Amino acid sequence: MDVDGFSSLLAPDGQALLDQLRGFDPADEIAIVTRLRRAYPAEIVGAALTQARLRGRAEAKFGADAHRMYFTPDGVEQATRTVVAEHRAARFAGLGTRRVADLCCGIGGDAIALARKGIEVLAVDRSPLTCAVAQANARALGLDGLIEVRRADVAEVATDGYDAVFVDPARRGGRGRVFDPEAYSPPLSWAVAAARKAPHAALKVAPGIPHDAVPEDAEAEWVSDRGDVKEAVLWFGTGPGARRATLLPDGAALTGGGLPAPRVGPVGRYLYEPDGAVIRAHLVAEVAAELGGRLIDETIAYITADELRPTPYATAYEITDTLPFNLKRLKALLREREVGTLTVKKRGSAVEPEELRRRLKPQGPNSATVLLTRVAGAPAMLIGAPA
Repeated sequence: MDVDGFSSLLAPDGQALLDQLRGFDPADEIAIVTRLRRAYPAEIVGAALTQARLRGRAEAKFGADAHRMYFTPDGVEQATRTVVAEHRAARFAGLGTRRVADLCCGIGGDAIALARKGIEVLAVDRSPLTCAVAQANARALGLDGLIEVRRADVAEVATDGYDAVFVDPARRGGRGRVFDPEAYSPPLSWAVAAARKAPHAALKVAPGIPHDAVPEDAEAEWVSDRGDVKEAVLWFGTGPGARRATLLPDGAALTGGGLPAPRVGPVGRYLYEPDGAVIRAHLVAEVAAELGGRLIDETIAYITADELRPTPYATAYEITDTLPFNLKRLKALLREREVGTLTVKKRGSAVEPEELRRRLKPQGPNSATVLLTRVAGAPAMLIGAPA
């Protein structure tokens, strides 16, 4: 789809088609296309159908807004999901931000969240189609009075007069994901230089960014949504050197860094699995200290303790059995306990959960959780249930 093709969707015929395709079911595609082509040109029917598919995919990120918004295939894939964008916008608002330069704005997900906080946004992207989509989204959501979309190379945009900068570099190339921060577009070094010119800034980076690649004057925040790590963000003008794990949708935030590694000890009655953001932020020691716990292995991010303590930063399991890994023994034990609903988790094990479940063939009315891991360096299986 090019700009002209997209523009046709904003015209009356395009809007009428999109209205008819609301709630589109792919199973009815042939019948729908046949009916619509009797009244509309094939090109605009194809464009509207593509947009209907993209809106369906985007619903997981944008909720009800998805069916009023516009997307490109890359835009759906790369856009920040609403709950994460809202968290970042709230942080900017809490810093007193009134004007933000959103560089590499994409289809406008972050710009929308910022504008909904009453923040004026300059949204910049170099793609004519992406800019057209971002502008249409701002208008569709009634935010075009706060969002100015500008097509330009971000390196040529002056951010003087803006009290914050947000940069979301492209982290995908022709061969897929880009892992080297200097291979981002624009490179991380350019984004850091741009961030240092503003009172506050946030740079979105891959969650797997090495800690030694984080500038000393930046705060690094890892964000998860319902346990799934979504992104890392480098903040400037907040807490230099700090490490933060933020867990959405509840918004629990853990900060720290510098605690020594927890001691290693035997598996106790309870096992805690830290949230992925906690692990990425290297804050497992902080959670272990809060729980009065210890590690089961010096290389594994499982914490164990003898008593149950509530924490938002880890999921707790009550452990009934700690055994050396043995498939025949596990199968016999599950059969004896009539376990038919089996959850398999792994950390530090080469065994694939789906393959294990296929080989075990669990049957029965009861449920259990099996955690495949290492205990004091040896392969082990821990059996229990959520606490």
